[in-house]
Amino acid sequence: MNLSPLQPKIDASTIAPDRLANNPKLTEKQKIAEASRQFEAILLKQVLESSQKTVIKSKLTPESTSSSIYHDMVTTQLADSISKSGKFGLSQTFEHQLDHPHGHRPDGLTHPTLSAGWKTAGHLKPLHKPTEHKASATSSNLVSE
Repeated sequence: MNLSPLQPKIDASTIAPDRLANNPKLTEKQKIAEASRQFEAILLKQVLESSQKTVIKSKLTPESTSSSIYHDMVTTQLADSISKSGKFGLSQTFEHQLDHPHGHRPDGLTHPTLSAGWKTAGHLKPLHKPTEHKASATSSNLVSE
């Protein structure tokens, strides 16, 4: 009986973003999923940082460099935790778009809007015809001084 050694399971979240694409131990699907999750974490961090800018400053809280660094670390960890929970849902959208580009669905069909792209944009008709307003320069429209 010949058994192959067990391959250790790699946690993609521990791999740095710049080394993610060239990692031979991860599948393309794992790379896309982790890149999407990390991008979601970056966006969440920016949202959290901007939401904290509106907090009224207090004389009781210190405004030092170390406090700023600690605050940044807490925000980064919070954004990463929210992203890893999968509850926000933005990374799944990114992952689907990257995994199925140009509107292709897993069942082989294409989404009509996404696959058509910009080509159909000029062929769309408005729901209503816009009315044209022409300004006429009649004597009643002119004001004399």
